[in-house]
Amino acid sequence: MTTTVERPAPAAPAPRRRAPGVGAGAGALNLLNGTFLLFWGLLTTLPLLWAILSSFKTNTEFLSNPWSLPAVARFENFARAWTVANIGEYFLNSVIVVLISVPLTMLLGAMAAYVLSRYEFPGNRIIYFAFVGGLIFPVFLALVPLFFVVRNLGTLPLVGDYLGLNSHLSLALVYVAFSMPFTVFFLTAFFRTQPTSIAEAAIVDGCSHFALFFRVMLPMARPGLISIGLFNVLGHWNQYVLPVVLMNEPDKKVLAQGLASLAISQGYRGDWTALFAGLVIALLPVLIVYILFQRQVQAGLTAGVLK
Repeated sequence: MTTTVERPAPAAPAPRRRAPGVGAGAGALNLLNGTFLLFWGLLTTLPLLWAILSSFKTNTEFLSNPWSLPAVARFENFARAWTVANIGEYFLNSVIVVLISVPLTMLLGAMAAYVLSRYEFPGNRIIYFAFVGGLIFPVFLALVPLFFVVRNLGTLPLVGDYLGLNSHLSLALVYVAFSMPFTVFFLTAFFRTQPTSIAEAAIVDGCSHFALFFRVMLPMARPGLISIGLFNVLGHWNQYVLPVVLMNEPDKKVLAQGLASLAISQGYRGDWTALFAGLVIALLPVLIVYILFQRQVQAGLTAGVLK
């Protein structure tokens, strides 16, 4: 006959004591952060909503009560801004410049960042810090010499017909030059987080350095490329100072110049709803791009931290 001995149940662990005031302090800090974020969200969202609502009003409604809702959605404001105010022509010019400048910036910036981050050679750090120094160079100091440089490009043989002042290609190249420092700085830090073992395995398998970059490392850097690509799209799309200096012909101006001209002319015409419609037209492509690539942008910004 066997006897069963009951073992005493293990004692429950003693609850941890919080330091006095820690819970209350963390709650107050979270409340403060939430309040600040809510205030910041309202501060950035309400002007946007007001501009969108104003674009659907008549001029009488806007001048009588700017804060009221439109009685009827006036879509003809957008048609008037697109045709009469030439926003459509300015919009197309901006699309042409951005389609040239952004892919070229991404290609050249990714190639430079990859070499600076993965290969050791004499002068590597000097070139890298030269790019970093470009981040603090104010664009206003380069406007006068840049004007003469771009103007002289129009006198070059063979390519003079495509470059020079009032040339979309010249403006795109200038955008590329001023976007390269931040692009290289951002992607250099991103390429450094890529695993070296994969690159070594590709080289052992017979992959050339050229194929290694385009077939292996560049696809792995997709989150970072999307993030910096979106930043470049925003910067190039909203650029105003450089086009003012380099684009003087009315049919060559970009969207930022067209909106500025439309805003100035409202002092004589009073067509404010067409101005707001033009602002919404300029805003929509940027908003759509950000909504489509929001997750990729967040992944690209946090990839280096997580790794």
